[in-house]
Amino acid sequence: MRPPEQIVDPSPADVLETITKAVFQAGMSWRVVEAKWPGFREAFDGFEPERVAALAPDEVARLKEDTRIIRNARKIEATVHNAEAIVALDQDTPGGIRGWLGSRGGFEETIDAMRKEFKFLGDMGAYYVLHVIGEPVPDHQEAMHLLARRKR
Repeated sequence: MRPPEQIVDPSPADVLETITKAVFQAGMSWRVVEAKWPGFREAFDGFEPERVAALAPDEVARLKEDTRIIRNARKIEATVHNAEAIVALDQDTPGGIRGWLGSRGGFEETIDAMRKEFKFLGDMGAYYVLHVIGEPVPDHQEAMHLLARRKR
């Protein structure tokens, strides 16, 4: 299997989309998530963080019934929360979300910070996000060793 493609100069929408994909892939077949991904992009308005963060309760309720996406209520709510977090980081942190990620320290510290800031994002999901958006990460084998060591 090929590694996921990296995004050059990702926008906040790219970051939210990547986090959301990691969240929905957790515990699911990546093929199922990939097959539904065009529907996710439509349902979540291109993952523009300000738009997703501003979803009203009735809009969130409609998403929970939307057959274009995987209708996991907790993960849909996590996506809204994660959009809110990105909006706040973009407003309050020099360099926005990318500046925040770059200021966390090393790989493991960044993973820890991401798990605290974003809902439903585990170690592997955070590694995936960092890789896709072009943040520095260890190679896959070293990352798996580091992450496995953390679980002990």
